[in-house]
Amino acid sequence: MTGVTYDAGALVAAERSDRALWAIHKRALERNARPTVPAGVLGQAWRGGPQVNLSRLLTGCRVEDLTDVRARASGAACARAGSDDPIDASVVVGAIARGDLVLTSDPDDLRTIAGALRCRLDLRLI
Repeated sequence: MTGVTYDAGALVAAERSDRALWAIHKRALERNARPTVPAGVLGQAWRGGPQVNLSRLLTGCRVEDLTDVRARASGAACARAGSDDPIDASVVVGAIARGDLVLTSDPDDLRTIAGALRCRLDLRLI
């Protein structure tokens, strides 16, 4: 594992002060491994207003833009997996490219997409 990618479940866990998530985040920062949050994932978790814990988490993260290239790769991954969730696909495509561990509360769709791409994806339930 070279780094960590947060799925929406990890962002929700941060907002509700989940101790396990914050411990993982702290260790990542101590290793100078800045966690990645795909932009679409941020859109899934952000509800406006004061989300103090989520905002604090994001200051230590890199928000990965959904570029044209990433969007096309995510769409192609959806097609191969029979998925209709391009945000999940963007998590998988980015994490595979970086060799990241993915923190998620819902690993099933991510596993399906990774399997369709014939790639191994390291997941941790949070």
